[in-house]
Amino acid sequence: MPASPLFPGNDTPGQSGALVAPSRPGDNSEALSVSELANALKRTVEDRFGAVRLRGELSGVKRAASGHLYACLKDENAVIDAVMWRTAAQRLAFVPEDGLEVIASGKVTTYPGRSKYQIVIDRLEVAGEGALLALLERTRRRLEAEGLFAAERKRKLPFLPRTIGVVTSPTGAVIRDILHRLADRFPSHVIVWPVLVQGQGAAEQVAAAVRGFSALAPGGPVPPPDLVIVARGGGSIEDLWSFNEEAVVRAIAECTIPTICAVGHETDTSLADYAADRRAPTPTAAAEIAVPVRAELAATLADFARRKRRCALAPVELGRERLEARAQRLPRPDALFAAQVQKLDELGERLRRGLSDRAALARAALLADSARLSAPLLRSRLGQAQQALAGQRLDPRVLGRRLTQAQERLGALGRLHASLDYRAPLARGYALVRGADGHVRPTRAAAAHDTRLTLEFADGTLAVTPAGAAAQPVRRTRAAAPVPGQQDLFG
Repeated sequence: MPASPLFPGNDTPGQSGALVAPSRPGDNSEALSVSELANALKRTVEDRFGAVRLRGELSGVKRAASGHLYACLKDENAVIDAVMWRTAAQRLAFVPEDGLEVIASGKVTTYPGRSKYQIVIDRLEVAGEGALLALLERTRRRLEAEGLFAAERKRKLPFLPRTIGVVTSPTGAVIRDILHRLADRFPSHVIVWPVLVQGQGAAEQVAAAVRGFSALAPGGPVPPPDLVIVARGGGSIEDLWSFNEEAVVRAIAECTIPTICAVGHETDTSLADYAADRRAPTPTAAAEIAVPVRAELAATLADFARRKRRCALAPVELGRERLEARAQRLPRPDALFAAQVQKLDELGERLRRGLSDRAALARAALLADSARLSAPLLRSRLGQAQQALAGQRLDPRVLGRRLTQAQERLGALGRLHASLDYRAPLARGYALVRGADGHVRPTRAAAAHDTRLTLEFADGTLAVTPAGAAAQPVRRTRAAAPVPGQQDLFG
């Protein structure tokens, strides 16, 4: 068969320019497919680099909708693609960012679809504390640019919270320190929301606890706290990293309840401290900030009460001082009555002397009269008076005239008595009305109030009952016929 360009036929080895690849008997270098070569390279790379750790800078970080993380690791001279599947990406303790220096642990493999090799990352860590601080600073700047740390967002803490919510580990020394300090200063009702404060899932639990306290409704089975304390003990920056997570920072910034953040010791600072309304250097200091000292409050109230009393008594004290000052300017009572007392003493002395003089004069007059009141002198005077009486003569006409005048006066009094006697009209048919008490009833209105009346006639009395009275009627009798024109008592 002659040779042809399409079928080189029996061309000698080494001949070039053949259009169709010849098939030689016993040839062991069969042509491989691209897939076969890609798979062979994949097996070779995975067998050789089954477990590696790479240190490099993240670049082109992208998280797919499926949850997988894609990025590049690079240094000064080389770049390698990296992928982190969703299950591993969910366990990350930080948010990967471009420019962050990390250490990736995984295996190197190839991606046949693009003829590229890449590393499948199982574990991603920040390369050293310096890189971690750089990540912390970048996160702080980003959140600060959003205004989460602005001073105007800070709220005033309640002066005396009745209920305090604490987000911390229930088994650590932090909660005991807080409860002990609250009991010493001002016992309050404390609600503890137990969470992890370190490790995988700690940030999510802390954020959920803060949001849970904020979502409590008044009047529910669990009362909403007046203050929330987010606390953790000291540790390294890796131990405290959960409180630098963006989820925790945003939960604290969005909390509707005033919040105190007490993470670590006094020199430790987390992003949660910037977002909280108040930062406490230690958990114990957070309890001291949360409540005042009850003894100091009692002393303050007592001081206010004393000041109130002083203010109320100040006008009284001032008035007393003014009164005492004015009273000192007034003259003394003995000075006011000195002249009157002196005059009284003089009058008393004059009275004493006058009484003494009057008694002396009376004594002298009595002594002078005693001589004239002697028994012989009195008998002599009596005899003279008897002789003078015996010498007097009485004229009968004078006595008769006096007697006549006395009889005339007596007759006039008798006639006046007869005209004024009330019994005289009774003989002419009139009657005298008396009440039950014996007093006269001069009018009908006065007699109407009595239930029993007594009528007095010239020849006796008669008991009657007025018409309409409650008593039993009394039989009416007449002692004499009524005088014409006289009103009938029983009419």
